[in-house]
Amino acid sequence: MRVSDFDYILPEERIAYYPPTERGSTRLLVIDRSIERIEHSTYASLDTRLGCGDLLVLNNSRVIRARLIAQKPTGARIELMLLEKHQGEQELALYRGRLRKGDRLIAHGFELVVEELPDDGIARLSCGVGSVAALFEEHGAVPIPPYLKRDAESLDRERYQTVFADLPGSVAAPTASLNITDDLLQRLREKGVEIAEITLHVGLGTFLPIRTETFEEHVMHREFYRISAQTAERIRKTKEAGGRVIAVGTTVTRALEHASSKLFDSGFCEEVSGEADIFIYPGYSFRIIDVLLTNFHAPRSTVLMLTAAFAGTELLKRAYREALENGYQFLSYGDSMLIL
Repeated sequence: MRVSDFDYILPEERIAYYPPTERGSTRLLVIDRSIERIEHSTYASLDTRLGCGDLLVLNNSRVIRARLIAQKPTGARIELMLLEKHQGEQELALYRGRLRKGDRLIAHGFELVVEELPDDGIARLSCGVGSVAALFEEHGAVPIPPYLKRDAESLDRERYQTVFADLPGSVAAPTASLNITDDLLQRLREKGVEIAEITLHVGLGTFLPIRTETFEEHVMHREFYRISAQTAERIRKTKEAGGRVIAVGTTVTRALEHASSKLFDSGFCEEVSGEADIFIYPGYSFRIIDVLLTNFHAPRSTVLMLTAAFAGTELLKRAYREALENGYQFLSYGDSMLIL
């Protein structure tokens, strides 16, 4: 199996360029792996698929306003993209333009200094007044995906963010949960579904296509995550009682599967954190998650391969063909699938 096996034609009209008018009004393709059945449903009816004893795991990372335009004293325009939060200070940014160590930039009346250039296209910045992150949060734009081919608008500030977003640090949304509403969460709780949270700060590398042809050649990006002792304990109790762990999105999946050895070793009673660089593709054996809620992903992306590993490659290909034939909307603002 090669990376090209996960290429497919995605027509422009199947990309959701804007969120639905009402949060939670998208469609849901349901895949039952046990009998290889595909059904058409709605996201808002997710509660009818889950029940007492299930555990829904959400990613509570908050998307930061990561795009900022700065200028050199010469007037040259520099586009900056603050990188996702890791264990250190959030002061690294991608840049477009020409920079050297010591350069001074002006953005919204504030001065930024290029302290060093640790890698190609990456700058470490400092701000004379306050933190770099605070400057971006005050004046930056929402980092919507480049394939939307538009500038961020006022609606993106609300809709490119989950209703339960808490800890700032992501530069891309955990998109599978963008259509979760407070009403849906309440209905799930009323059915006896437990809800737990983890944090994984989503990075720019998540949705990029793989440029290599073999899985072994691909270098996976790293994303910081933290799983609290309380969430670990809820996972243990769910497993012991015969319930299902439902991962809302590939970000939750990567965090839980990357942490699986540490979780088992500790008896699911300790906090686990780290830098997830796990590359999940067909052939991987899942240790934690039992159900996956996810969006429709771009060709050749690592998240598409993760989904194929969980659903089964041929079944997922059939589901994608059916979704395209039935007018489903793809990518971040689009429809979703539930893989049972």
